[in-house]
Amino acid sequence: ESSAERSGMQSGMQSAVLLALQRDSGRTERGRRRSEAEEAEKGRMKRTIIKDWKTRLSYFLQNSSNSTKMKSKKVGKHRTYFRPSPEEAQLWSEAFDELLANKYGLAAFRAFLKSEFCEENIEFWLACEDFKKTKSPQKLTSKAKKIYNDFIEKEAPKEINIDFQTKNMIAQNIQEATHTCFSAAQKRVYSLMENNSYPRFLESEFYQELCKKTPITRAAQGT
Repeated sequence: ESSAERSGMQSGMQSAVLLALQRDSGRTERGRRRSEAEEAEKGRMKRTIIKDWKTRLSYFLQNSSNSTKMKSKKVGKHRTYFRPSPEEAQLWSEAFDELLANKYGLAAFRAFLKSEFCEENIEFWLACEDFKKTKSPQKLTSKAKKIYNDFIEKEAPKEINIDFQTKNMIAQNIQEATHTCFSAAQKRVYSLMENNSYPRFLESEFYQELCKKTPITRAAQGT
């Protein structure tokens, strides 16, 4: 084997190694760019989630301002619900009832349940709360049938997840409706929300943002 041949082989090997290094470098650069792109995408998704929460909240707060509870007194169509302070929002983590007792908190939780496709639970609970305050026997019966049709019967549009025995008991009880018709089902749904949805809500992106000292946006007040 001549020195010229050996030199040619070495040169070829060096070229191959150099080419391989260049390819590896290219792959590394592409990997770095891909990683940066993925991080940027995560950032965009995070902002989208916050924006989506704000949209949902705006919708639910607007509905809340027009609820039947508000009709007893003169209330303008543009009633304002101010964003809670971080301290107020943090109180919601102390007890589930603290969250439900706050209008903004209730609206936020309802929006969260909608994002998890289980909004029927809070809607059923609210319907039961309204039902228990009904005084007229005629209204009690009509409301009982509506709640049954909306949430209890098989294939109901907002069917809640309760056992067959409880459903049967409700079907019998609404024939002569009393304020306790839905008590067992309401307790079950409350427990379900408290033990499952409520902890996830407290860990959610939106709730964490509410607890921060710097708000998402500073809404103009007095407009």
